[in-house]
Amino acid sequence: MADGDDLAELAKRRGFFFGSVDAYGGVAGFQTYGPHGASLKDNVETAWRDRFTVREGNHEIEAPTVMPEAVFDASGHTDDFDDMLVRCGACQTPHRADHLIEDETDIAEAESMPTAEAESLIAEAEIVCPECEASLAGEPVESFNLMFETEIGPGSGQAGFLRPETAQGIFVEFPRLKQYARNSLPFGVTQIGPGYRNEISPRGGLERLREFTMAELEQFVHPEDDGPSLEPVADVTLPLYPAPAQADPDGDVRELTVADAVSEGVLTSSWIAYYLGVARRWYERVGVDVDRFRFRQHNPGELAHYASDCWDAEALIGASVDADRANPEDGYWVEIAGFAYRGDYDLSKHAKHSERRYTVFREYEEPQTVERVTVDPDMSVLGPEFGGDAGAVRDALETLAERNPDAFDDEEVTVEIETDGAPADGDASDADGDSDTDAAEGGNDSDAGDDSSVETVTVDTEVANFTVEEVTESGEHVVPHVIEPSFGVDRTVLTLVDHAYREDVVDEESRTYLELDPEVAPTTAAVFPLVSNDDRLVALAGEVAQTLREHGLSVTEDESGSIGRRYRRQDEVGTPFCVTVDRDGIESEGAETVTLRERDTAAQVRLPVADVAAELTALIDADSQTTFADLTERYEVVETGTRTGVAETDTPEP
Repeated sequence: MADGDDLAELAKRRGFFFGSVDAYGGVAGFQTYGPHGASLKDNVETAWRDRFTVREGNHEIEAPTVMPEAVFDASGHTDDFDDMLVRCGACQTPHRADHLIEDETDIAEAESMPTAEAESLIAEAEIVCPECEASLAGEPVESFNLMFETEIGPGSGQAGFLRPETAQGIFVEFPRLKQYARNSLPFGVTQIGPGYRNEISPRGGLERLREFTMAELEQFVHPEDDGPSLEPVADVTLPLYPAPAQADPDGDVRELTVADAVSEGVLTSSWIAYYLGVARRWYERVGVDVDRFRFRQHNPGELAHYASDCWDAEALIGASVDADRANPEDGYWVEIAGFAYRGDYDLSKHAKHSERRYTVFREYEEPQTVERVTVDPDMSVLGPEFGGDAGAVRDALETLAERNPDAFDDEEVTVEIETDGAPADGDASDADGDSDTDAAEGGNDSDAGDDSSVETVTVDTEVANFTVEEVTESGEHVVPHVIEPSFGVDRTVLTLVDHAYREDVVDEESRTYLELDPEVAPTTAAVFPLVSNDDRLVALAGEVAQTLREHGLSVTEDESGSIGRRYRRQDEVGTPFCVTVDRDGIESEGAETVTLRERDTAAQVRLPVADVAAELTALIDADSQTTFADLTERYEVVETGTRTGVAETDTPEP
C-alpha cells in the first residue's frame, strides 16, 4: 500500500496529477492532470461510456456547464444545495462543520443535523480550528450554498450558475430528448463532463475538488415499471452495507447476489439492483479492488432532497491490499458513485417552473372509456364575491375535483386558499389555517409571503359547475420516474491508482509499480532498443512503435539509461507491457523477433515482430480471454531474474 504522501509524491513525479497554478501559490480544490493522469482519466471515461452508454443502448449528450438561475430554482439547488460552514474567529479559516464533528467525535454522519445542533456539539466536544488550534466554541454555524454564481451577458445580465451536476442539463432538455427516444419508455441519457462546487474546505488530491468530472446516467422509466430483467446480473455478488446494519453496533457488510438482495428486500428497486450489478462488474473490469469496495445505503437523514433511496459505491483508500473491510486498521472510505431513485421530482419541478410538458404519452393497447371530472366555475359569481382571490378559488375547485369528486355531492363545497392577508370582498372573517395543509388545495404550492394566510371559503356547488363525463381515451400522459447512477471520475482515478500501488523485489532490486488494468493504463506498451548505440536496434524499435500506434495502441519510446532502469520507470507509471529489440532478435535466422515483458510478473517471451500488434490488442481487450500466460504456452519463454515479496527499501530513482 501507499500512504497519502507516497501516493501524492508518485502522482506528481510521474505526471498523474498535482495541485494547479503552483507558480502563483496554488488554489485549493483544483488539480491538473499531467500526461499520464490525463490519459488514465480519458481511458476511464472511455470504459464508462462503453459500458453505460454503448452497451446499454443509451443516448449521450453534452450540455452547457453554465445555465440560468431559473434552472436551479426549479431543481431546488438555489435553496437546498448547502453545506455547514463554521469560520475560525482567530484566523478566519472556513471549515466544514460536519466534517469537524465527524473527525473529532463518535458521530459517523453529521451532514444532515441542524446547524444549531452542530454549534452545540462543537462546543461540547471542545473542537478547535485545525489551522491555528483556536477554540471554535461559540462560532456560528451557517448554511453555505456551494454553487458558483456568474452573470450571463455584460452589465446587469442574466444571473447564472456553473452547474453542480451534469444531471440538470439532461432534465431540462427532456421535452426534446424524449422525441429522439421516439416517446418510448424506458430510455436512458448519459453525459460526461465537468461540475463545479465551491467547497468550503477542499481536501488534498482528487478526493474533494471544486472542479471535477462526473459521468452520469439518467434512466427514464414509467412510474409503474417493474424494472429490467435481472438475469444478466442475477449472480453478481454485491457487498451491501444497508442502513439498518449501519445503525447496529454489530452490523456489517452483507455479501448477497443481486437476485438474493431483491428477494430479501434489501434492494427494493429492481432498477437500482440492476445498475449495482452492472457497476460491480465494471469496477472490477477497470481495476478497483473489490475486497476494498462496498455499496452503502444512505440513512434517511442524509438522503438528498430529490431521492427516495440511494446507495453509494465506496472505495477503501490508503489501506493495505489485505485490509479487513469491516475493521480496516488504516485507510478510509471514499464515495466514488451514487445510485439514486429520484422519482418524478426533477421533471415535475421543471414542468411547473417552465410551463412546458415534461411527460411521455403512453398509448393504450385499446382505447378506454373513462370518467373525466371537470369543474367550470362561473367567474361572474366568483369575481364579485372573492375579488383578487377568485382565480385561487377556481384553481382550488379544479384540484379538489381531481382529488375528491365526492366533495361536490352536497349543495356547498369548501376549499382552502392562500391569500395576501386582505379579506376578500363579501367575507371579512378570518378562517383558522393549518400550516401543514397541502397548499395545492388552494391551487398554489409555492411558499407564501410574510403577509399570506390560509383561508377557508365556501362555494355553491351549482356555481362550481361540477360535471362527470364519459370520454374515450387512446392513452395517457405520464411523468417518468428517474433512476440515476452518478459516477465521480476523479475519485475513480484516485481509487485505481491507490488500489494499483504495489512494492516488490525484482533481481534483488526494490521496485514500485502500478498494477493498472491494461484497458485503462496510460500507455499500453513501451518500446526499447536494448542499447541506444546500435542504429539497427534503434531503427527497428521505431518501426515497431509506429506499427503499434497504427493499430490504435498507446506507445512510448525510451532509449535513456540501462534497460533495467527503463523497465522500472514504466512499471511505476503502470505500463503493462514492454517490447525490447535486441541483437538476438535481428541476427537470428528467420523472421525478426522481439521480447515482450509483462509488468506484474516481469516475465518475458520472444515472439515475431509481425505478431506483436495482434497479441497486444488481444491482451488489452476487455472482452478477450487472452492472458500473458497463454503467450508463454505459444512462444519461447525468456529466462529472467527472480521476483520476490514486498520491498522494504525506498522507491527506485527515476
